[in-house]
Amino acid sequence: MISSLNMETIFSKIIAKEIPADIVYEDDIVLAFLDIKPTNHGHTLVVPKVYSADATETDEATLAHLITVGQKIAQAQRAVLGATGNNLIFNCGKDGGQEVFHTHLHVIPRFANDGVFEHAHRTTYAEGESAIVANKLVATIQ
Repeated sequence: MISSLNMETIFSKIIAKEIPADIVYEDDIVLAFLDIKPTNHGHTLVVPKVYSADATETDEATLAHLITVGQKIAQAQRAVLGATGNNLIFNCGKDGGQEVFHTHLHVIPRFANDGVFEHAHRTTYAEGESAIVANKLVATIQ
């Protein structure tokens, strides 16, 4: 169930069944329901029942389970809705585009020419800069 360290969010209210939602999947670990402001019809949110603010704070087993359930939902979106692609997205933190600060995986069905996302802005590294960044990441990860 919901952790005692839970920060109450709209998702915790949906998990507690205090707010109605169109639920597409539920087990002991997660609840998945249709987004009320979908990118495309069938846009589903997979939410852990135990609170964490975002995917960077979620335990590994729960994170893996979110992806497994997300994969099943993506396959169903292709079979039922005729989606020809999917996005599985975690937005982490305000600057990562997160709006509800309770970990959730967006599973978005995609269709040819749906215009949902524009191409991402790209940047470049100065000479030698990528190696410096990579080395800092390696040192922190290990």
